[in-house]
Amino acid sequence: GAMMQGVMNKNLRRELGAHYTSIENILKVIHPLFMDDLRSELARVKHDKRRLDDFHEKIARLKFLDPACGCGNFLMIAYQQLRLLEIEIVRIKKSRMKKAGQKVLDISMELKVSVEQFYGIEIEDFPCEVARTGLWLMDHQMNLLASKELGQYFVRLPLTQGATIVHGNAHRLDWETIVPKEELSYILGNPPYHGARMMTPVQKEDMRRVFGSLHGVGNLDYVAAWYKKATDMMSDTAIRAAFVSTNSITQGEQVAILWKPLMERGVSIHFGYRTFKWSNEAKGKAALHCVIIGFGITPNKNPKAIFENDGTKTVVTTINPYLIDASHVFIESRKKPLCDVPEIGIGNKPIDDGNYLFTEEERKAFLQTEPQAKKWFRPWVGSDELINGYRRYCLWLGDCPPSELRQMPEAMKRIAAVRKFRLASKSEGTRKIAKTPTRFHVENMPKRRYLVIPETSSERRDYIPVGFLEPHNLCSNAIRILPDASLYHFGILTSGVHMAWTRAVCGRLETRYRYSKDIVYNNFPWPEATDAQKANIEKLAQGILDARAKFPDNSLADLYDPLTMPPELLKAHQTLDRAVMKLYGFDNKLTEAGIVAKLMVRYQELTG
Repeated sequence: GAMMQGVMNKNLRRELGAHYTSIENILKVIHPLFMDDLRSELARVKHDKRRLDDFHEKIARLKFLDPACGCGNFLMIAYQQLRLLEIEIVRIKKSRMKKAGQKVLDISMELKVSVEQFYGIEIEDFPCEVARTGLWLMDHQMNLLASKELGQYFVRLPLTQGATIVHGNAHRLDWETIVPKEELSYILGNPPYHGARMMTPVQKEDMRRVFGSLHGVGNLDYVAAWYKKATDMMSDTAIRAAFVSTNSITQGEQVAILWKPLMERGVSIHFGYRTFKWSNEAKGKAALHCVIIGFGITPNKNPKAIFENDGTKTVVTTINPYLIDASHVFIESRKKPLCDVPEIGIGNKPIDDGNYLFTEEERKAFLQTEPQAKKWFRPWVGSDELINGYRRYCLWLGDCPPSELRQMPEAMKRIAAVRKFRLASKSEGTRKIAKTPTRFHVENMPKRRYLVIPETSSERRDYIPVGFLEPHNLCSNAIRILPDASLYHFGILTSGVHMAWTRAVCGRLETRYRYSKDIVYNNFPWPEATDAQKANIEKLAQGILDARAKFPDNSLADLYDPLTMPPELLKAHQTLDRAVMKLYGFDNKLTEAGIVAKLMVRYQELTG
């Protein structure tokens, strides 16, 4: 699989989502999905001959399906682990017979697990052949190991057994035509990674076929369809499934769209690996962050478990779709804040093809030609400008009188270019605003100091750099704006509690935080606070601004880099964090997952 990924054309690889899984990550799937259970059962039955024989027959009846099998990595490793278990069973049987003075068994009659128990679906033809061949090779390796371990030579020749690997589109195939669901035991794999906005027309049609008229399907990543198809397959059965997936299906608006209908059908999450960095041995590997989710409809007899990136396992009572030990909460898009707090909006959206935006050098060059335009330039602030501290400018002509405009020929050229660009648009709404080319599509220009939150921020930071701007600054639509926010609101929004909520429910751009007003801010459960408590938070929030002010030549990127954050700024944040935790009634030793769980309880209370 790694070799296939390395030699595949990168554009085709991106289109197919063909990124192959390492053995380490495959084992993260198959151990909690079935191998841990099987090994525990072997430990219970190995001293009872009849029960051991029954267990051996059981593992020889298990059937496995990887509906996005690629070169068969999952199937090969699952087969390997099952064969290793069988060798252990046969070794126990052989030892028992030897102690009883009986003739040592013929291992060819005792090796019952075969590649015929394994099924796969793959959209590309050549990987199908690799998968079939790979399973034969794994079978041969396991036969050689059995020969060595058990003292009898065994080989399956001629090759009469084989895995069923079907070449086709998993979304358009009926999985039951490949393996009847009454016979199937487990579904597993690593389906392709495609963002909702990155799919081909064929893939979008696949999603419509799988989800039908589901509201919001256009916002789901491609991997979501495998969860729906697996749920269809496991209905009225004891089938269990586990997939490696991009972590986007446990974040942002996708959670409610995907998981709410699945859980209404009885799906529950049995185990989950929280976000980890995806890797394999191939060249050109993707920069992705993934989760592993094990799920089923039939209740799992084993305790539910959440695994951290470092392998730490926590036994929990419930796992919700955000992979948190909390009740099933679905944070859905909300147009107004849940609590009595200032409303949030986006910045300005010019739709100007860049004609009104200037770098420092471009502005200087423009003013050399047209100096009278100077008073119409205003600082332009997006997420990058806010965080990294570099300057851009906007030529804001919406308030410029016509008599002045007519005296600025270079500005008039820009206006004409904007009008032409808008008229050429395929969007009726954009063509409509061509009638007012000096105005923006969205205008949000507060008249007093206002609070700003960058829409996108690095996941490396412990805190999203939130701040205040003076009204002469114009913000782009990559900034979230709160015109009526106070220091108290700033204090809560820059706190560790709010960051825990953001990390849990926000969407992501690649791996960066993507702060959503309708998911993150409008659903955030604010604390109840007295005037005295608010005044204390305001004092501590001002302490953060004061700590920043000691470093006037440093950008917010410098100040909030975990490696360069000044100690006094860190201390100010930590002091504020403790105060906000106390305001919520949280123990300061509470983990971030615990904070989010309590916030979700609070969210449920507020939403009834």
